[in-house]
Amino acid sequence: MLRVLAEQAEKAAARLPREVYDYYATGSGDEIALDEAAAAWRRYRFRPRIGLDTTTIDTAVRLFGSDLALPALAAPTAFHRLAHPDGEVATIRGVHGAGSLLVLSSRCSRRIEDVAAAANGPWWFQVYLLAETSIGRRVARRAVDAGAGALVLTMDTPYTAVKKRLAGVPVDDDQYLVNFAEHVPAGIDPFQATTQDPACTLDALHELTGYGVPVLAKGVLRGDDALACLDAGAAGIVVSNHGGRQLDRAVATADALGEVVEAVAGRVPVLVDGGIRSGLDVLTALGLGADAVLLGRPILWALAADGAAGVTAALDALRDDLAEGLALAGATSPAGLPPGLVTRTTA
Repeated sequence: MLRVLAEQAEKAAARLPREVYDYYATGSGDEIALDEAAAAWRRYRFRPRIGLDTTTIDTAVRLFGSDLALPALAAPTAFHRLAHPDGEVATIRGVHGAGSLLVLSSRCSRRIEDVAAAANGPWWFQVYLLAETSIGRRVARRAVDAGAGALVLTMDTPYTAVKKRLAGVPVDDDQYLVNFAEHVPAGIDPFQATTQDPACTLDALHELTGYGVPVLAKGVLRGDDALACLDAGAAGIVVSNHGGRQLDRAVATADALGEVVEAVAGRVPVLVDGGIRSGLDVLTALGLGADAVLLGRPILWALAADGAAGVTAALDALRDDLAEGLALAGATSPAGLPPGLVTRTTA
């Protein structure tokens, strides 16, 4: 792990109440998927090119019309006010300070419009479809109207998996319902109405493509599922096992990425999350065919440690580490990575 990220994680662990730290840090089941995530990236090795001019390194990428300083985005994670009083407003300021992009969670703890007003760059919105089906769709529409450049539909959460470290979600009712309450029909329990919808199907994905922005399918771990999502209209794929928080023992994203990239065959961008903790992890993902990565817990630890400035520092450190990795691998940009750069160890 990068030193900056490690220091921020330690600071966050010392600062956050135990129930909040556990809420962010936990995985489901026996936490096997959680524990394997970071280690999986370290099972890969590089075959660098030599004899090339790497005087100038450019880590910038372009995604869906947005120019980003590095191919690393802030993944959608819930309830940032548990980490910092300003919540997602601080997060988006920190992300944009580094020239990156925030994927704002449906379960954010600030109003979508307040986060959008603090934005100084592009942002996307993550969509959950909820038991009262009109709510998730109305919230997604609000996000698009507020300026979200894409929607990211999470498809691996028909139910919320049990997490042994949690007795519940440690947020008050106002934070939990901040973006939902106004859309709950009269006479319906708002908490029941905002549980997960197990009927989050490809039809739901196709419906979102009518909102006027690109829609990415998140939670893909198989090539055949990736192709089905493309057929339903997905403009991008996010390889994810939900940070080890859903199906325990799900394959590590580092190991699922190659199959998905091969199936997609360049038709749409492929992103990946899960266990990214250094620029070399990013380089590995790019070498395996990803267009960009997303970071979840490291952004939360950075926010808890030092607010917006901590988020910027985390992403800046990741960009610098990636730049060094690119140069040593014999490339001057993510687009210039040599073919066959990454190989999996047999150990």
